[in-house]
Amino acid sequence: MSDRFDHKRGDVLLRIQDLHKSYGATRAVQGLSLEVHSGEIVGLIGPDGAGKTSTMRIVCGLLLPDQGYAQIKGFDSVKEHKKIKHHIGYMPQRFSLYPDLSIAENLKFFADLYLVSGKEREERERQVYHFSKLEPFKKRRAGALSGGMKQKLALGCTLIHTPDVLILDEPTTGVDPVSRKEFWAILRDLREQGLALLVSTPYMDEAELCDRVVLMHQGQAIAKGTPEEITGTFNKHLLEISGADAIKAHGSLQEKPLEGVSSFRFGDSMHIVSISDVAVKKVYERMIPYQVSVKEIAPTVEDAFVNLLPSADEEAA
Repeated sequence: MSDRFDHKRGDVLLRIQDLHKSYGATRAVQGLSLEVHSGEIVGLIGPDGAGKTSTMRIVCGLLLPDQGYAQIKGFDSVKEHKKIKHHIGYMPQRFSLYPDLSIAENLKFFADLYLVSGKEREERERQVYHFSKLEPFKKRRAGALSGGMKQKLALGCTLIHTPDVLILDEPTTGVDPVSRKEFWAILRDLREQGLALLVSTPYMDEAELCDRVVLMHQGQAIAKGTPEEITGTFNKHLLEISGADAIKAHGSLQEKPLEGVSSFRFGDSMHIVSISDVAVKKVYERMIPYQVSVKEIAPTVEDAFVNLLPSADEEAA
């Protein structure tokens, strides 16, 4: 889908500079700056309310910033909105296609919207069906599709005019694990074709699938870099507690905290952060009465994010 691109791999296709946006007293975005290059996936990572959606809506020209700017291929997203239209594809959080139209009819509608016709449309529809594997279901109404199929259709409609930049707002929220895996495989293929992708997600494990990530908290970027650079900021001991009594053991640490130790639930297990070898030894001693295994592990992006939150909150205060 990259035959009409007039950029080189590595070119800056999306630039955000000192972006600010407030809703009354709520500061949704605070001084955010970032770049997304051709052939790159950049993830905006953070919980609901972190400022991800506001950022993306500003990039697409759907929301006015209070300060700063966003550019698509050098065009200002607010002042030159008409010029960015054919360079950008936006996929919002909520499924926004027409549920009473079939897959084929939705694709035709969006092709008409972007003035894609004739042999060009036939080729693009063929490409969409190829990567989405939706052709056997093209007569099925969009409202009757599964969550994963809906997201593939939404992505296909977003790509029908072959944009240079994709803005995807939490595209896998509510999608089953298998469909999430398939969807990210498609995104990686689009990256290899030279697209620039800005993807937001509340799922920390998806951060590992991005080339670079921006960890967002209360509208601010608290860390930026590759997943490896983000986990490299974690300079403490990280222990994983698992086993039949993991939850009970976690409760004991909550009732009687150890100095220099913090803990949090991580699925059915528990992660413990210790600031020193002495603190690690105390954790092992505390775990003796419980049926658990204790091992030191490498941090994930989620561990790094949780570790960065206290300092981010202190700066905000």
